[in-house]
Amino acid sequence: MTAGLPGDGSGEGEVRWYDDAAGPVVRPYAMTRGRTRVADGAGLDLIAVVVAEHPAGRAAALADQSLSPEHLDIVDLTEDTPRSVAELAAGLDLPVGVVRVLVGDLVNAGLVRVTRPVPPAELPDESILREVIDGLRAL
Repeated sequence: MTAGLPGDGSGEGEVRWYDDAAGPVVRPYAMTRGRTRVADGAGLDLIAVVVAEHPAGRAAALADQSLSPEHLDIVDLTEDTPRSVAELAAGLDLPVGVVRVLVGDLVNAGLVRVTRPVPPAELPDESILREVIDGLRAL
């Protein structure tokens, strides 16, 4: 809308923003019920992979009345294809922090599972791998 309403005292040409033009606006804190961290305290990396736990994940998620539409969307997206937290955030057009909290809710409900990446400190040392390769070549 580019003009004010008649009789509202606004000048001509004034730009006004109405709810119809804004579309659905839901604040992230409303989606997460004010939470900013995952309930169990464990952080989820951007590359943590989320997979629906049950083949009929959507039906199980629908049975839980406490889940939001965004929760159901995450279950839908991960039912056939495992997806990273970053992929879910991009696919749902939601902030990563919101997706982390929602995924945490789904993990606690037993509807999805998360595979976290191996920390670099737990990866084998490169020199050990080279020795194994050299030993295999010597056979």
